[in-house]
Amino acid sequence: MRISVVDVGSNTVRLVVADAEGGVPLPVHTAKWRLRLSEQVPHGAPVPEEAVERLVAAVAGASRTAARWGAADPLAFATAVVRAAPNRREVLHTVRARTGVGLCTLPGEVEAELTFLGARRWMGWRSGPLALLDIGGGSLEVAFGRGRLPDFVASLPLGAGRLTHEFLAGGQDAPHPEQLRALRRTVRHQLRDVAARIRWEGPRTAVATSRTFQQLGRLCGALPGRHGPFEERRMSCADLKQAVGRLAALPAAERARLPGISAPRSAQSLAGAVVGHTAMKLTGLESVTLCPWAIREGVLLRHIEDGPSWWAEIVRRNDEPAVPGPVPLRIASTAN
Repeated sequence: MRISVVDVGSNTVRLVVADAEGGVPLPVHTAKWRLRLSEQVPHGAPVPEEAVERLVAAVAGASRTAARWGAADPLAFATAVVRAAPNRREVLHTVRARTGVGLCTLPGEVEAELTFLGARRWMGWRSGPLALLDIGGGSLEVAFGRGRLPDFVASLPLGAGRLTHEFLAGGQDAPHPEQLRALRRTVRHQLRDVAARIRWEGPRTAVATSRTFQQLGRLCGALPGRHGPFEERRMSCADLKQAVGRLAALPAAERARLPGISAPRSAQSLAGAVVGHTAMKLTGLESVTLCPWAIREGVLLRHIEDGPSWWAEIVRRNDEPAVPGPVPLRIASTAN
């Protein structure tokens, strides 16, 4: 069986086509389309028409590519930027009508569940009680669990792109010390209760996922990607603290010359480092393992292991009329 997933993130649209051999998603093709939605859509603002047009073109391209590789209709989801937009339903309807792809949004808690599943399958049962950190463009996901799916999840408004725009004036220049202090205070305040829960649980293993953590890990000395996914990559809290200082001393253009920091993410790299370091410090994690599997692999694994009904439930909830107040979508966990 060949399946595919489309991930509409804050910066890029990513496609993964995989074979489900022996219950494991083995990638056969990947592709990406750079949209930089977070630069065009401040958090909580509507997605403008021009951005919707580019999104439609990217999703249509991903669907055609998946079909060329023999995959069925992709499992397509959008994360924080589209999820928080007041015209979310209109954006999803437009993409579906013009591409035939059933794009939906995932609540942050479900993102955390799926990312945890990907990390658990990669790390294996020997990792024991597992803590997860995942920094996106719009949110930070935290999870902890002893089994296949997490016992505790949280989604916090601490995405690297979002904080860069809110506290660092877009991140192009080296920040003023007061900007950095204000950012740290906000991150500490938002993380306080979640970090206390992780400390109380006492994880045996901690993992970090996402492109932000991968680039920070490379900056802290982890092996580059060309060495393949099976090389162990770790990052310590102490090394990440030093990375914060290096990034804070430079404007974005010079950060892009540092190991691992790409030009498109250089502006938000400092905010990502502050979130990562603060999260590790408050949770008492001295180091984390950088895990190559995250939410896309989690979606594929859930589809392989539980069948299509759970995804149909997510799509159905997206089509329900909005109701006042937050209504987190919790997909029922199966036995571990």
